[in-house]
Amino acid sequence: MKRLNFDLAELIAFIAVAEKASFRAAAEELFLSQPALSRRVEKLESTLGTRLLERTTRRVALTPVGRLFLDHARTAIDELESAILGISDLAVQRSGQITVACVPSAAYYFLPGVLKVFAEKFPRIRVKIIDEGANEVLASVISGAADFGLNFTGIQDPEIDFKAINKERFVLAVRREHRLAARRSVNWEELVDETVISVSKSSGNRLLVDNALSSLAKRPSLSFEVNHVSGALGLVEAGLGVAAVPKLALPTNPHSPLIGIPLQKPSISRTLGLITRRGKTLAPAAQVLYGMLRKSV
Repeated sequence: MKRLNFDLAELIAFIAVAEKASFRAAAEELFLSQPALSRRVEKLESTLGTRLLERTTRRVALTPVGRLFLDHARTAIDELESAILGISDLAVQRSGQITVACVPSAAYYFLPGVLKVFAEKFPRIRVKIIDEGANEVLASVISGAADFGLNFTGIQDPEIDFKAINKERFVLAVRREHRLAARRSVNWEELVDETVISVSKSSGNRLLVDNALSSLAKRPSLSFEVNHVSGALGLVEAGLGVAAVPKLALPTNPHSPLIGIPLQKPSISRTLGLITRRGKTLAPAAQVLYGMLRKSV
C-alpha cells in the first residue's frame, strides 16, 4: 500500500482556500503570504496526483475530486482534534498531584471557590498548596517545586511568565473606634504620630511600601514588626496600633472590629498574578486549574 507523504498544514491550507473560495482571504485567515499558501496547496495536489482546485483570475472553485476530498479532509481534521482532546481529558482525569504556590491572601480569597469546582470535576487529582510569602512562592515556581503560583512579585524576573489577574490597593487597618475610622482616606504623613505595625523587611509587601515612601519628607516610624500580615492584623485588633495592609487581607466578616481606610499620597497597590517558569509546559491537569483561576477573577 502506497503511503502518502503530506503535512497537516497542507490539508488545513486546502480547506481554508476551499471554504473561502479565495487564496487572499485564506492567506489572511492563516496569517500566511499568498505564495506560501499556494505552495502548500500545490504540494498537496502533487502528492495526490490530481487537481483539487480550479484557479482563474477572478475566482477559485473546487474540481469534482476536490469537492469529494474536502469532505474527507474536514472529517480527518475533526477526528484528529477529537482524539487530541480525548487524550488531554484522559490525562487530566488520571490520579496525580498539582502543586500550587501562593501568597496567604490568595490562598484565602481566590483558591477555595475554584478548588471546590475543580475537585468536583477531577476528584482523583490531589492539590498541594504551598502558602508562603512572596519570595518563597517565587522560589518554589523557579525551582520546579510548584507547577505554578499566585504571587504579586515576579513580573520583572527573566525566568518567570507573569499573567496579571487582580490589582488591589493598600489600606490602613484600624479598629472601628479609632480616631481615623470615620475618614474616607488618610495620607501617609498623617501617620507620623501613630503607633504603626509593619511586616518584616523580608516581606514583599514591606518592600512595596518602603519603595513608595522613600521620597516622603515625613515617614511614619515603626513600633511593632511581625513576619506576616495576619500577625499585623492581630496586633491591630488587640488595640496596639494601626497597619498598612493589602485590602484583600482585611477580614470579610461584617462583625469584625477592623475596617480599612484607603491610603493616599502616595497610593500604593500591588498586582496579583499567575506565575509560571518561562518555557515550562504545564501538565494537562495543572493547565486546567491554571485556566480556571485565570477566569475566576
